[in-house]
Amino acid sequence: MDLYSALEKCAKDEGADFFGIADLAPAREAILEQGGPMAAEYPRAVSIGIRLLDPIVDLLPLRDEKAASASYKHHCYDVINGRLDATASKLSAIIQRSGYRAFPMSASGRISDEKICALFSHKMAAHLAGLGWIGKSCLLITPGAGPRVRWITILTDAPLAAGTPMDVRCGDCHECVDACPLKAFTGRNFSENEPRDARYDARRCEKYLKGREASTGYGICGMCLYACPYGKKIEK
Repeated sequence: MDLYSALEKCAKDEGADFFGIADLAPAREAILEQGGPMAAEYPRAVSIGIRLLDPIVDLLPLRDEKAASASYKHHCYDVINGRLDATASKLSAIIQRSGYRAFPMSASGRISDEKICALFSHKMAAHLAGLGWIGKSCLLITPGAGPRVRWITILTDAPLAAGTPMDVRCGDCHECVDACPLKAFTGRNFSENEPRDARYDARRCEKYLKGREASTGYGICGMCLYACPYGKKIEK
């Protein structure tokens, strides 16, 4: 079994719903700016995603109730992040045994409070791997599950065949923009030539979540994720 097939099989056996390979060359400058040389030296990324449970996501409009927020944080953050980290570790071991370098990124971990960012963008890797596109909410949108997916990335120098990025498919839809209680999104479509601030006020969102955590015990919102038609089940 070739390395790509071995990695894909392991990911699926571990419960991953999405698997792809990203060519990082087009985004090297952005990666260097966000994560520095440590992240920018790798030419490929393995992107892995696990779909969130719809009944848990559908509780988000009730997020003022502690039971709803606690369920969302536990199942959609704590449990899924643990599964993703374990899966990335197993795939990294396969890559290393094959003679290549592997650097698994944490499923959740911030390195800069000033920039409000992690060492590497999982959403960017998933986009470059052809698994979805960046929406107006700055979330990664998949055709089948919308943004109801959490991601993890393995940086590597293994010469794996990469996918082709998808074009943005949001069109004139503004459901995520309208659902935001802070109006933190400008409604602009993603452009790799624009900074995040052109689409999203991350500091306003951060302040709001910290306020919710102080008042309810859980810094949960997620209305942009809940509202996306690509993931939301609409009754007919």
